[in-house]
Amino acid sequence: MQPQQIILASRSPRRVELLAQLGVQCEIVPADIDESCLPGEDPAVYVQRLARAKAMAIATIHGTRGLAILAADTTVAMGQEILGKPADAGEAMEMLSRLSGSTHVVHTAVAVYQAGDVRCLLNTTQVEMMQVPVGVLQAYVDSGEPMDKAGAYGIQGRAGAWIVRIEGSYSGVMGLPLHETAQLLHAW
Repeated sequence: MQPQQIILASRSPRRVELLAQLGVQCEIVPADIDESCLPGEDPAVYVQRLARAKAMAIATIHGTRGLAILAADTTVAMGQEILGKPADAGEAMEMLSRLSGSTHVVHTAVAVYQAGDVRCLLNTTQVEMMQVPVGVLQAYVDSGEPMDKAGAYGIQGRAGAWIVRIEGSYSGVMGLPLHETAQLLHAW
């Protein structure tokens, strides 16, 4: 049986919605950590490090009050290159132009902190995006939707129509893989 109330170390409304699908309510306490990538860091290692660091930061700064702390991190990768959240519209357009017509990987790590221990699981999903016309990409960037999303797109939004196929977890691409999350919460 998994907990029904946790602390979520994120301000992502998508993660709140996904947790609700599992019947889990959360108190939102965003983690403020340095999300810089270390030189030569593998994208899968990077997201796991950040998910653990977010959970630990909340435990250290805010305490747990007996609740599990769940943290997650998502990144889009092309090979070893990490495509994080775009800094501006120009960077969003650059990222989307690179993803258009290609296959990329989305890594999402989810970590749960409880009683001084952090457990973490990784979900990796391959995503194939159709060739999207430049004008369509520009309209999407102009909408503002890509600005707070790794890789400058959200599969659950307008960009979902561009996805030809995925091999892995749809909820993982959204930012919280439900299978791995349920496994971790059930373990507590």
